[in-house]
Amino acid sequence: MADLGLLGMTVSPEYGGAGADPVMAGIAGEEIARADVTCATAVFFLVQASWGYILDRYGKKEVKEQILPKVTKGKAFLGIATTEPDVGSDLGNMRTVAKRVGGEYVLNGEKMYISGVREVMKHMEEGGGFLTLAKTTPERGTRGLSFFYVPLKGTLGVSPTYVEEWGRKGISTGGFALTDVKVPLQNLVGEENRGFYRAMEGFDYARAIISVVCAGATTAALELGMDYIKQRKAFGQPIGKYEAIQFKLAEHYAKTDAVRLLGYRALWMLEKEQRENKYSRFEVTKAVAEAKMLAPTFAFDAMNDVLQWYGAFGFTAECPVEMGLRGVRSYMWAEGSTEIMKMIVARELLGKEYIAYR
Repeated sequence: MADLGLLGMTVSPEYGGAGADPVMAGIAGEEIARADVTCATAVFFLVQASWGYILDRYGKKEVKEQILPKVTKGKAFLGIATTEPDVGSDLGNMRTVAKRVGGEYVLNGEKMYISGVREVMKHMEEGGGFLTLAKTTPERGTRGLSFFYVPLKGTLGVSPTYVEEWGRKGISTGGFALTDVKVPLQNLVGEENRGFYRAMEGFDYARAIISVVCAGATTAALELGMDYIKQRKAFGQPIGKYEAIQFKLAEHYAKTDAVRLLGYRALWMLEKEQRENKYSRFEVTKAVAEAKMLAPTFAFDAMNDVLQWYGAFGFTAECPVEMGLRGVRSYMWAEGSTEIMKMIVARELLGKEYIAYR
């Protein structure tokens, strides 16, 4: 993928990237998912595409020169660390704190359910690190969060944890504890106490790519299913002739097309907002949430029906679609749960005065 220019392809050419726009990144993500229905390779791609873009846009030059060329060459991994053991989307209640002490920040806390920890600590030649969200002004809630690039491998005070997933097997999940971890001032990404807003930009990017990744994986699963129902016979004829199967196929194919278009609309709007200020942040967030809200559910339902077509073989580990089912299920949580996407859409439709948690 590095040789093809896919890793960190959204990063500026100055740091080895292709300067790809969001739509191009989405196309790459969709095609990667069509080739790997487990979505593991797509996660490896989209995390670095999304957060590489954020670091490139808001990071200090010294830090970008340090990490981004290694990411684009496939020698280091760049991830995102916001989730904690008991805090997911409610970022204002996170416990990780960062205090400025002289010419550095000192971080304490723990991040969990993070993609790529084992890759950074054990597999990547140059290690890498994570854009890590921490409280710098705790009493201000989300308005007191800041973003830091924290290199993991070889950093004093970092203790990694690895978690065994039942879904994606091609990329690790884990976490890390931070005990008096020191990072220089230059590792602050963007402005102090503006980390929440930078994180939301990155999440919008990742969520939009996820929606077309789901479309790519679902398309591959449906193609496998179509091949099978043309060959498998029951009562003397291919099961693809039966209306019950044909109608399900038609519905899933149409839903996949619909969510693909929603995803690319969101990616296109993101580009227009970031480069031309054509849309507001909230307009883009709503469009992204619509696509991300539907994509993994549609994908899961489609793959579940394809497994039904396979019969007993669909309940075996030898069936390729079962890996896809477990993979797309992760996207109902990853980068913002389905419930959070619904809350975002409703918020933008009804107005902020209808937000239940305020």
